[in-house]
Amino acid sequence: MPTPATYETDFYLWTQQQAALLRQGQLQAVDVANLAEEIESMGKSDRRTLGSHLRNVLLHLLKWRYQPERRGASWESSIRNGRDEVEAILADSPSLVPQLPALLETEYRRSRRNAVSETGLLATTFPEVCPFTVEQTMDPDYWPD
Repeated sequence: MPTPATYETDFYLWTQQQAALLRQGQLQAVDVANLAEEIESMGKSDRRTLGSHLRNVLLHLLKWRYQPERRGASWESSIRNGRDEVEAILADSPSLVPQLPALLETEYRRSRRNAVSETGLLATTFPEVCPFTVEQTMDPDYWPD
C-alpha cells in the first residue's frame, strides 16, 4: 500500500486506502472520525439530491399548470426525468420515502419562488401550500390542468 494519505491532502487516495483497510479487516488503522463523517455526508447528499429533483419536478408542474400556452416537450421531459431521478434515489435509499411529505413542502416553497422568477407571474398566482400530493408529483400519468 502506498504511503498513507491524509483526509486533507489527497481525499481520493484516502478513500481508497480506507476501503482497503476495511476489506483487510485492519479496523484499528481506519480513520474512524473522518470515515464516519463521510458516511453521514453521503446520506445527506442523497437527501439533498432528492430535494433538488423534487424541486425541479414541482417547478415544472407549476409552470405546466399556470402557463398552459407555453407547455412543450422540454417541460414534459423535465418532469419525466425528474420523476425518474426521484424514483431511482428512492429505490437506492427507501428509508427516504417517509421523508417525502415534509420534503415536498420544503421544496415546494423553493419551487414557488423559482416559478415566480422564471414565469414573471405574481407570487399570488401560485398557492402558498403545495397543490400537489406526493402521489400526484410522482405519478407518470399526472399532468395538472
